[in-house]
Amino acid sequence: MNTIDILAIFAHPDDAELTVGGTLLKMKSLGYKTGVLDATKGEMGTRGTVEGRAEEAKSAAEILKLDIRENLGLSDGAVSSTQESRTKLVRKLREFKPKVILTHQLDDPHPDHDHVARLVREAARLSSMKNFDKDFGQERIPVPKVAHNVFSQRLTPSFVVNISEFLSAKMEAIRAHRSQFYNPESKEPETRLTDKRFLDELENRSRYFGSLIGAEAGEPFFVREMLNIEDPVKLLNRSMNLYS
Repeated sequence: MNTIDILAIFAHPDDAELTVGGTLLKMKSLGYKTGVLDATKGEMGTRGTVEGRAEEAKSAAEILKLDIRENLGLSDGAVSSTQESRTKLVRKLREFKPKVILTHQLDDPHPDHDHVARLVREAARLSSMKNFDKDFGQERIPVPKVAHNVFSQRLTPSFVVNISEFLSAKMEAIRAHRSQFYNPESKEPETRLTDKRFLDELENRSRYFGSLIGAEAGEPFFVREMLNIEDPVKLLNRSMNLYS
């Protein structure tokens, strides 16, 4: 059975690596089963082909040590929360039964990113309703908890995951999507992602969020629900060692 603990659901084949690759690597090291569900095949991308990007995603999945990587097959550039897309995602959630979902930030300026975030929240709730898509024959599941990667500097993270040990592997997984990033030999059109400085900026971003928690590198997340803390003494002493 393909049940996993933590599932990253992002719009395009390289989005999970760019945003939560370090967290997936860390969770795997802690013994959790991890997976990525790409919502689209990236067919609207300026560079690369659908077939090439699928191979790149497979290579990146091996670096991330994922238990599962699948594609939902929604239309790139036209993702929206329709009954069809909700049903597709609910079926995957009921198959994988994740405890935690990682996804895009709400109100991300890329419409596919924003719509995937909203689709995830809706499908997570619907997956727990026994009468939704009941004729398909799957059982309902507990509502998975959703954590949004923080993209905007205007949004304060709820928490930052220490990925110091995994920053190098995260960057390696990103570079596996070689058609999308800096390649001086490529004849394809240039984009913001292909700028020579882009990956350095991305690594610096991880180091910035790490510095906020006294670590080498970090990945920021926002949750809309109130966090239930069992031991505030342990939590705060770990979180605030930067100031001791």
